[in-house]
Amino acid sequence: MAIQTAPITLSVQNLSRSYGNYTVVNNVNLKLMQGEVLGLLGPNGAGKTTTMRMLTGNLAPSAGSISICGVDLFEEPNQAKAHLGYLPEIPPLYQEMTVDEFLRFVAKLHQVGNQDIQDALDRAKRRSGLIDRGVQLINTLSKGYQQRVGIAQAIIHCPDIIILDEPTVGLDPNQMREIRELIRELGSTSSVILSTHILSEVESVCDRVNIMHQGQLVLNETLTALKEKNTNLETVFAQLTVNRQ
Repeated sequence: MAIQTAPITLSVQNLSRSYGNYTVVNNVNLKLMQGEVLGLLGPNGAGKTTTMRMLTGNLAPSAGSISICGVDLFEEPNQAKAHLGYLPEIPPLYQEMTVDEFLRFVAKLHQVGNQDIQDALDRAKRRSGLIDRGVQLINTLSKGYQQRVGIAQAIIHCPDIIILDEPTVGLDPNQMREIRELIRELGSTSSVILSTHILSEVESVCDRVNIMHQGQLVLNETLTALKEKNTNLETVFAQLTVNRQ
């Protein structure tokens, strides 16, 4: 669990993104602490995916700033991105590779030294539950194990911040439970942003929740504080995401 004195790993100020006259993300501010798991919730079209694309440097904002471990993402993108691990909703896997081949390839992309690649590979596979899958072709793996490979590629360089977009979508209940346990474990050493539509997922693995609606951040609260107010996340979500004309 995160504590208030933990260092800030991600700082976002006045982040906005517009397409012509249409604003997708409007003046979003957030901070992420070391060792904190943050749940990012919102209905379809709320601006979550656009926000995450900006946080990972895949989309330039129209306004605002992003600092990753004290490094400005737009002034020093390579240095800032070195602190990031990212799993998009559709894992970026090369299906014709074995698990080991793919993870070695990703490690080299992240500039892991040749002398350190095997250790990085073993560590990522162990944390992701892939230790006995190294020689298996990715296209022969179940969806749950492919999600594990996606997470392994996001953590192979030991990033300070891990961003996961819908990591349990399409999984069966057992696979979902296993991935949630993995996310909790990742939060013991890294900051994690989890974007999901599943409220119970946030309640089970996250320390804090942000809710987006119509491009704006409408809630920033710890799960502990919500419980102390004798309210539940489903009620709060419904109240804050009602479309207003």
